[in-house]
Amino acid sequence: MMAIPLPAFAQKMMRVTFLRYVGASAFALAGDMGLFNLFLLAGWLPAAAAAASYAAGIVIHWLISSRLVFVDGARTAGRDRVRQKGLFLGSAFVGLGLTVAIVWAGDSAGMDANLAKLAAIGVSFVATYVLRKTLVFAAD
Repeated sequence: MMAIPLPAFAQKMMRVTFLRYVGASAFALAGDMGLFNLFLLAGWLPAAAAAASYAAGIVIHWLISSRLVFVDGARTAGRDRVRQKGLFLGSAFVGLGLTVAIVWAGDSAGMDANLAKLAAIGVSFVATYVLRKTLVFAAD
């Protein structure tokens, strides 16, 4: 079976790292939210469901980011790969910390929690993209 080539505009978009990162983030968020709701349906406590689904989102994002988004900077083996995974996880914790802080601050100020979460997603997205592009997957 032959693969159908992507249209020219799609090929050009796939060459833009930021657009690939947006796609990876969308997949990771979909996985996170899907699992979160599945865990809730299974009777998990919300905090446990959130932690487990967030962890799954990190794994999804790593798999896509290291194979499709930051291809030029991805390390393939050895200590460099382990170091890169650690930096990626560190960037995820930065995103998590920003999210928690922004939602907490918004809630403390009387803001709707969903609006605070939406703002946090935006800030966390930009912060983790910058960290991953400049530090985690920086090409030599």
